[in-house]
Amino acid sequence: MDSEDSDKVQIGEAKFVNKSILLSHLNTYNLYYKGGALRLRHREEEGEMIIEGLLNVFWGVRRPIRLQMEDEKEAGRPRPSLTSLSAETDINSLNEVTTAGDQSKDFSEENEEAGEEQQESTHSDRLPRTRSDVGGRRISGRRLGIRRVKRNRCSFNGHVYNLKTAVFTPAFGSVTNVRVNSCMTTAQVMRVLLNKFKIENSPDEFSLYFVHTSGERHRLKPNDHPLALRVLRGPCEQVSKMFLMETDQVEEVTHDVAQYIKFELPVLQSFIAKLQEEEEREMQKLKKRYADMQRIIKKYMQSLADSTT
Repeated sequence: MDSEDSDKVQIGEAKFVNKSILLSHLNTYNLYYKGGALRLRHREEEGEMIIEGLLNVFWGVRRPIRLQMEDEKEAGRPRPSLTSLSAETDINSLNEVTTAGDQSKDFSEENEEAGEEQQESTHSDRLPRTRSDVGGRRISGRRLGIRRVKRNRCSFNGHVYNLKTAVFTPAFGSVTNVRVNSCMTTAQVMRVLLNKFKIENSPDEFSLYFVHTSGERHRLKPNDHPLALRVLRGPCEQVSKMFLMETDQVEEVTHDVAQYIKFELPVLQSFIAKLQEEEEREMQKLKKRYADMQRIIKKYMQSLADSTT
């Protein structure tokens, strides 16, 4: 890698930015989040600058999403036998919580009922072991006074998973975050986000968008690098936010269009009227141009006909 390429950082397909520019934006970014969990770290690896940390993503889906019925690691795991229940396994099954850096707290701790069951399950470990075939009959956990511990998931923005509500729509504008680095592409970041919440929907259904306070919407391409672009756009989410939205439900809004759509209805109607007038003028110019061309060609054709006769 020559020296010129080593001074650049890739932010998308065939898109690069000078390392010094990115570092300057990163310093501003970390100053904004000073002392917070969203501060980013950077390091050099084989001459390549890598930024890593938490990236805030806002939910902007309009259609319901589907959650997996079971985690992959739980699906293939056999149910524990009655005699093998222990306080340690019960506690481990209930202590699925988010990382300490998740400011949005879209995951919450297990509900109180599961906590009560956890306490009861710890006492069950002190019961004497009992053969399941005593007297030729199988002894159930209920007869022994042992309650089965539910494997409840953590809540999703306050929504607790169960079979009846495994399909639901996250609150629009609610926020989550994922731990990523600046080398990860848009497609990779979306997969990490969907896997975090065990969402069954295909990543192809969604896209990441930068939504500006002006109404401008810019869709990230699959090979863009969201974390690097977030740093370059600045840290303030009052100005610009990153949303996860359905690809077929959201249109990009350019800066030229966004500067109009924030006005009141009467003002917008006047803009439409002016645009129609301008369109009519341009159409008349175009019609006159082609009419002049036709007139000249016909005149030349007439002159050729006269010369032959």
